[in-house]
Amino acid sequence: MTFLEQTHRRKFEMELTLLDRSNYLKGLLVVAKKDNQLTDPEKIILKGIAKRLGFATDFYEDTIRSLLTNKYISEKPIKFSNKKIAESFVSDGLNLAFSDQLPAEKEIDWLRSTASVNDLNDEWFNQKIKNIKETLKTNPSNNFALLSII
Repeated sequence: MTFLEQTHRRKFEMELTLLDRSNYLKGLLVVAKKDNQLTDPEKIILKGIAKRLGFATDFYEDTIRSLLTNKYISEKPIKFSNKKIAESFVSDGLNLAFSDQLPAEKEIDWLRSTASVNDLNDEWFNQKIKNIKETLKTNPSNNFALLSII
């Protein structure tokens, strides 16, 4: 990584506010909840991202335990503080949705709405889906966008 890339990455890391971190995890929890089931691959992904975002293990475990029955998690599309974070979130949300190989239409629709409120156009969104489908064919292990920004 060049000096310029490192500087840009550090600057971006500082822009990932506590609210963005909370919304990132909350949004992924919404995606996981949309199909009314929580698979083992989803749990592993959520745990890893929660940890990278700085959330305590006990917080994650309590949240997962009550996720499917929690009626108080708002499902309103999330607006992030900048477009890069939104792109990363939507990419990770799509990876999460496809982690069980059969994403629910509700998961995709919610992510599309979130992309829209963050000014990410349908062409970008559809290309992301296409890329994820291609990646799954050749490399089923998911690489999450969050890892490139924090």
